Amino acid sequence: MERSDLLSALKSQQAFLQGGGYRHSPRTPWKAPLMFEDSSICLNSGSPTRPHPCTECVLMRFVPLRRRTAQVPCRHIPLNAAGETVDGLYRYASQEELEAAVLAWLVRAIQKLEEEQVRNGDLAFGVLPSGNGETKLSD
Repeated sequence: MERSDLLSALKSQQAFLQGGGYRHSPRTPWKAPLMFEDSSICLNSGSPTRPHPCTECVLMRFVPLRRRTAQVPCRHIPLNAAGETVDGLYRYASQEELEAAVLAWLVRAIQKLEEEQVRNGDLAFGVLPSGNGETKLSD
C-alpha cells in the first residue's frame, strides 16, 4: 500500500472516531462498536464470517510481529509509550479513555506519515510520485 493510501485511511479513521462513530449504534444499541473492527478501515466490517484475512489490512504495519497471528491483530497495536493496546484498554478503561488513546495514536501516526512525505518530497507543491520512481504534477 502506498503511503498516501495509508495516510488517507488513517485520516478517515480519525474523522470517524471524532464524529462519534464508535458510540452506540442504532443497529446494536446493547453494545459499543469495536475499535477498528466496526469501521470502514476493517476489511471485514459488517461481515461476521470475516472473509478477508487480516494480513491484508492497512493496520498490520503497526501490529508487532509477535501479535500478527492473533485472532484480531489490530487490537494489539501499541498506542503509546506505555505499550497500551486496544485489547488491554478493553479490560480496564472506559469507552472515553479508549477513544482518547486511539485518537492520540492516530494523530501521531498521521503526523509521522505527513512528515515522511514532506521529507521525501512526496507532497511538495502538488508533486506526487508516479509509481515508477518519477514525479509528476498532480491534477
